[in-house]
Amino acid sequence: MAAPADDSSSEEETPEEESEEDTETLERPLRRRTRAHSDAPPAAQLKPLRWRRIRGDPLAAQEEEPVQRRARHDFPPTEGVEPARRRKIQTDVPPAQQEEEGAESSAQGRSTDQQHPPSELQGGYWLVRIVLLRAIALIYCVAFWVAFFQNTQLFGEKGLLPCKLHLENIKRYFGGKINMDSISYAPTILWFLPWSCMDCSLNGIAFFGFVIAAFILITGMANMVFMTLLWIFYLSLINVGQIWYAFGSDTLLLETGFLGIFLCPLWTLSPLPEHTQPSRIVIWGFLWLIFRLMFGAGLNKLAGDPCWRDLTCMDYHYETQMLPTPVSYYLHQMPSSFHTAQVLISLAFELAVPFFLVMGRRMRIFHGVLQIGFQVAQSLSGNLGFMNWLTIVPSIACFDDASIGLLFPSSDGATKDQVHQLESRKAVEPTPRKTTGFNLRACVNIGLGVLIAYLSIPLLQNRLMSPQASKSIFSPLRIVNTYSTFSRITKVRTEIVLQGTSWRNHDDPGAVWEEYEFRCKPGDLKRSPCVLSPFHYRLDWLMWYAALQTYEQNEWVIHLAGKLLAAGNRTSPLLQTNPFLGKNPPRWIRGEQFIYKFSQIGGKHAKDGRWWNRKRIGPYFPPVSISGLKTFFKDRSWPHPPEP
Repeated sequence: MAAPADDSSSEEETPEEESEEDTETLERPLRRRTRAHSDAPPAAQLKPLRWRRIRGDPLAAQEEEPVQRRARHDFPPTEGVEPARRRKIQTDVPPAQQEEEGAESSAQGRSTDQQHPPSELQGGYWLVRIVLLRAIALIYCVAFWVAFFQNTQLFGEKGLLPCKLHLENIKRYFGGKINMDSISYAPTILWFLPWSCMDCSLNGIAFFGFVIAAFILITGMANMVFMTLLWIFYLSLINVGQIWYAFGSDTLLLETGFLGIFLCPLWTLSPLPEHTQPSRIVIWGFLWLIFRLMFGAGLNKLAGDPCWRDLTCMDYHYETQMLPTPVSYYLHQMPSSFHTAQVLISLAFELAVPFFLVMGRRMRIFHGVLQIGFQVAQSLSGNLGFMNWLTIVPSIACFDDASIGLLFPSSDGATKDQVHQLESRKAVEPTPRKTTGFNLRACVNIGLGVLIAYLSIPLLQNRLMSPQASKSIFSPLRIVNTYSTFSRITKVRTEIVLQGTSWRNHDDPGAVWEEYEFRCKPGDLKRSPCVLSPFHYRLDWLMWYAALQTYEQNEWVIHLAGKLLAAGNRTSPLLQTNPFLGKNPPRWIRGEQFIYKFSQIGGKHAKDGRWWNRKRIGPYFPPVSISGLKTFFKDRSWPHPPEP
């Protein structure tokens, strides 16, 4: 029975360079180990252990563990042992091949880590949240920029419709006090700011709103505090802006911004707040918004102007819309069959495409692509302010991280890579314990969903009870609203042209009348239509609406004439050309009304450089002087302009 022990010891390979002392050190524990197993044949000793090791049998580990412990105990860490063992292992594989295989395996590991299949991001909204918040911040930037440069001239202390006078009238109506009734009627922080410098307050709100929005846009970092401040600032401007902020785009910005508040963590400023996962309730709030916006617009069209039903609205739209673009000029010249197809496409986008939202992930993504393309096309054919760009924002919620990830780089440490790591940790780690903050956040999100559902009930009732174009239901906070775009199409474009003269007698046939040019609205026949979107000239828009009515319904037009009679330096920033700037102001100003029509491509007027042809209808308001407006201004509590 000792022969196997001698054979096993003789099979142990010892390098020639090894000393006799090292050899003796190696052989001594081997003899002890052999004597411990001398009663059993070699096959009975080795095969069961080897079989158990292959199959991971725990008994194998239990049987080997004492042997290994004894071996380690009897095997002192001498200098001869470790080099011998290392050299024996390396004899099986050449060192160069080992290094090559190690480098290859590490490279494969890195490439595997970097290969994140898009399916891992399906159903996630981390990247979508970043895009949504930056898109909302972009629109806020534009809106506050417009406010900073136009508000004081429109409704500042000496504006066309002073907001201080508006607040005083509200205060007087509710008993002459600033109480909850007056605040709830017109929620604005201007109630709590000094009225001695209303222009300072208006500019301050616009300035800080722009700064916060620009920070979010550039960094992609936002929290509920910043988003709430933006919403409060813009709400404060809308509720004192009167007709200057009576557009659907302003209300839509408030509703969109309100939803954006609940996309963010409370305090954390991080693009990827790990403990505040994007709420699906908020995402579906955006989807409900884009559905109401588009489907409601389609219903209003069918229930509104008959030209939508007989497919002729686009024959007039490009020429008669508020502020056309150069593209509008060429689209207007297209044949009627082209315009008929456009009406059908528009109605399909507004009445059929919104139902893609409930047809699964792929159709929802397809809906987002279609709506974004539709809004971009509309923005090219008309200056609608930031309305088209704002409509794109809720359409972003149609995507998920897998579909929108193409917008983000895939390099290590980039945002998309961080999202992959975050999702990987969530998949491996156990479900975290639900903390008080987690439960509170869930309650807030559920409360948001209940609030939106509750406020949507009157909108649905309004749709069902009245087949006509429904009126917008504007609550003071503008959280949930109805929208209507182009439910009525004007068939003829009329424009108000303001003219001034320095002649003493305005009835003199030889009097020379010079025209004021606005920033964007048609005036000079040879001036091309402007390209403005997403910027917004509010005065130009209101001049279009005023031309559809009388000056008695738009008294601010007379106020504008009075400002221009008093040198007009304060109002001049709202105009493109003031013919009396730097000279003596005019003695008289009048409003003339014209019909404007696009010139024909290749026609006589177009060859002369004209974009427009016009025909005079008659006076919009008679010639007025600054002295003759004293009573008019006094009756409306407007400050009378100083006489030049």
